[in-house]
Amino acid sequence: MSQKYTKSRKLKNEELERLEVSEFKTAAKSPIIIILDNIRSLNNIGSVFRTSDAFLIEKIYLCGITAQPPHNDIRKTALGSTETVDWEYAENTLNVINKLKAENVKICSIEQAENATMLNNFKPQPNEKYAFVFGNEVKGVAQDVVDASDVVIEIPQYGTKHSLNISVSCGVVIWDVFSKMQK
Repeated sequence: MSQKYTKSRKLKNEELERLEVSEFKTAAKSPIIIILDNIRSLNNIGSVFRTSDAFLIEKIYLCGITAQPPHNDIRKTALGSTETVDWEYAENTLNVINKLKAENVKICSIEQAENATMLNNFKPQPNEKYAFVFGNEVKGVAQDVVDASDVVIEIPQYGTKHSLNISVSCGVVIWDVFSKMQK
């Protein structure tokens, strides 16, 4: 049985109906916060900003050695999203987690760990706000941060590699959770 494909014309940027920066600032945000725990790559940081802009993420916390805008290597991949997505630097990731927990935000570390919940089985609850922690490219999320989390979520993988790039992981998790929240 053959599948019939329709011809498609690529849309021009002006046809995409994207928000202006001022509209983005006042738009209702997703109940999702991103915490970057000691991310080394400036390109990864920029990519996380860009994905966060695409899905109206409430805020990004840049922790530890994670670089902060403005920086040319962040700007290169962020494409202006450092001007739209709210962000804050914090030296200590645990301090951010404790602050968010006091605000009833559910902390979710994205890591391979014992008793982790597979992403496809994670079900965000209505009226809950979530903070997703993404860790260092080599060491992952720090163990003390994993210990402080309400849940650890693992992205199922089926190949030979042990992990995904942090910006890819962030994109997968944001898309998955955002989609589930829209239902």
